Amino acid sequence: MPFTSVAIVGAGLAGLACARTLAAHGVAARLFDKGRAPGGRLATRRIELDGRSFGFDHGAQYLTARGAVFASALDAAGAKPWIDETRRVGVPRMSAIPRALADGLDLATARHVAEIAGEPGAWRLRHLDAALVRPGRPVPPDAAVAEDGPFDAVVLAVPAPQAVPLLAGPATRLAEVIGAVRLAPCWTLMAAFPDRLPLPDTLRLTGGPIGWAARDSSKPGRDASAECWVVQAGPEWTREHLERPAAEVAALLLDALGKLAGGAVPAPLCAAAHRWRHALVETPLGAPCLWDPALRIGACGDWCIAPRAEAAADSGAALAAAMHAAP
Repeated sequence: MPFTSVAIVGAGLAGLACARTLAAHGVAARLFDKGRAPGGRLATRRIELDGRSFGFDHGAQYLTARGAVFASALDAAGAKPWIDETRRVGVPRMSAIPRALADGLDLATARHVAEIAGEPGAWRLRHLDAALVRPGRPVPPDAAVAEDGPFDAVVLAVPAPQAVPLLAGPATRLAEVIGAVRLAPCWTLMAAFPDRLPLPDTLRLTGGPIGWAARDSSKPGRDASAECWVVQAGPEWTREHLERPAAEVAALLLDALGKLAGGAVPAPLCAAAHRWRHALVETPLGAPCLWDPALRIGACGDWCIAPRAEAAADSGAALAAAMHAAP
């Protein structure tokens, strides 16, 4: 392979799979992620209240493996069955899976990559503290911008709408191609209750505010004494309420959950809403990945293939394979 160093933006399943596959071919990759830990939508939120900690898998709820490679990766990461043998979760939380997959990789967290500069074979990434970057707010003019590189190649393993502006300068053709991809948003409620709700451990619904709800504390390795719920709104409802304050969204979803429970839920011990702007693939790219051998820039993610976590890992591995095969 004609590469000795690769920068990967995004340390979700796609970025991790790409990095691990490149490492198997002897290529060093440095990952940059805006989160405080790897994982992307394989995320866990912890809320501390009165000396007690509540955990919520507020991103991907479970993983399924259709292929042997992804199944082996889940086994290696210690994933356990939940609900049935086909659905797997991280233990003691979903974020344990990407942490295991990131072991031994060169990873810079809490870094927002703002620009790809340089030229093919000598790309540089300009990045800053992710805590300074908020949607709809200007970056402080005195924000310290760091620069890493040069890198032989750059991989974007982020949601398609986040990849487009980074590619607009160095790879306009790739940006145009990715522009056809469509992802749906998702408001997610995290709530803990003093008593058990009269509901099954999981509910999948259509036509109302709630698309999915689960007793998160029923997963293996969780604190079963905590009645913790994760409620994910449907795409259309989320779009209608996308810009509402999080507290208002939390109240609306609590009310909807109460109706499912037969009237109302008890006052929660804690409740918070998280907005995933790019949650579910609606219109995929229709190709395993994108790779421009002349520019030495590529992109990968579930949005290339299908709305499945395994598709993200498959896309990342496919991009690494395409890079390995490049002349």
